[in-house]
Amino acid sequence: MHAADIAASVRDGATSARDVVEAVLARIARVDASVNAFTDVLPERALRKAETVDAARARGEALGPLAGVPFAVKNLIDIEGLPTRAGAKINRDLPPATRDGALVRRLEAAGAILVGGLNMGEYAYDFTGENVHDGPTRNPHDLGRMSGGSSGGSGGAIGAGLVPLALGSDTNGSIRVPSAFCGCFGLKPTYGRLTRAGSFPFVGSLDHLGPMARSVTDLALSYDAMQGPDPDDPAATTREPDLIIPGIDDGIGDLRIAVAGGYFARGGDPEAFAAVAAIASALGCEQRVEIPQAARARAAAYLITAAEGAALHLDRLRTRAADFDPAVRDRLIAGSMIPAPFVERAQRFRRWYRAAMLDLFREVDIILAPSTPCRAPKSGQTTFVLDGVTLPVRANIGVFTQPISFIGLPVVAVPMRLDEGLPLGVQIIAAPWRENLALRVARHLEKTGIVSAPHAIL
Repeated sequence: MHAADIAASVRDGATSARDVVEAVLARIARVDASVNAFTDVLPERALRKAETVDAARARGEALGPLAGVPFAVKNLIDIEGLPTRAGAKINRDLPPATRDGALVRRLEAAGAILVGGLNMGEYAYDFTGENVHDGPTRNPHDLGRMSGGSSGGSGGAIGAGLVPLALGSDTNGSIRVPSAFCGCFGLKPTYGRLTRAGSFPFVGSLDHLGPMARSVTDLALSYDAMQGPDPDDPAATTREPDLIIPGIDDGIGDLRIAVAGGYFARGGDPEAFAAVAAIASALGCEQRVEIPQAARARAAAYLITAAEGAALHLDRLRTRAADFDPAVRDRLIAGSMIPAPFVERAQRFRRWYRAAMLDLFREVDIILAPSTPCRAPKSGQTTFVLDGVTLPVRANIGVFTQPISFIGLPVVAVPMRLDEGLPLGVQIIAAPWRENLALRVARHLEKTGIVSAPHAIL
């Protein structure tokens, strides 16, 4: 069931929160050995919270918009009583978190029920969903393929129907990539819109937290519950919340929608571009726009990611290098050697690029682009061929997501199937603070049946 349906059923008394949680825990126990989405399952905590929700209903109290909805979080978000793993061996030696991360608290205040922590790429520096310490999260639509990363456990848990709602993080594409590969919806909000307090960082100037779900309404419900200023995150906006649910079904009206051409129309498999074309056709969209200097934006994002990530982990690299995933360690070491003028130049370009994109959004409201250059690669696959060129998989899965994260634009990732093959994903990109427009477009596509979260094979 979708989160909205579960909450309605619990509020109406058609089912109890305890029954919902018990069913979810049973499915996790039955299915997750195949998917490997969870690193921590919290049955006692979840059942206690479910009893609290059921008791409130029995007393006639009004229940929250996510009453009884089970959810899970990427294990870089604090869970009280557990060390915050961030996918790393080293972090398991940290003291347990003394309280939940801010977004966990906000979701539970809305009635949702945390059932566990989810697998992820080490320190979020990953696009594959393959963790050397906890094992890979497998794609629920083909267990021999990648889930995508670094929020692979979040995508795998949603795609496998283990929970209706999960939280992930997105620095360079880590919500949008697993959403595409695992066939679910994801929201990367505007940078600063959702607090990151109580989460382990990767690149402070690029990190976002956001929800993943099986429906657009569920994304909007959870997003609305998590909005609001937070002094514990210095990057969090002080803007008032912009609630989405009241206008989620307003349709596309006279929105100016365009397809990203140029950089975003090459360097991928034909199916990736066919998915964008199918959505554009369904929206009656014929306009194309060129996002200026997108390739350079991706290169600058790489520089900033490597340099900031290396600075964060420098002490760990000096004292516990052997405990890193070698692929992560080597990239962080390389990042520590980037000359400072290179990073300064990347940041200056970033300011120019953001201004150029804001100019573009004076002409259009929404831009469509592929989420990934291909369907999910096979587990363990190290290279693929894109546009006739053999490239490393890990470094190039985010070719279409990095130029968007780089300046913190809001994006809704929508899943679709062109055929009986694996899911594909499309980015619905809006101007800063216009999540409402991107979610309205996604909801319109969902209502017309163009996009949907496919059922897993499990």
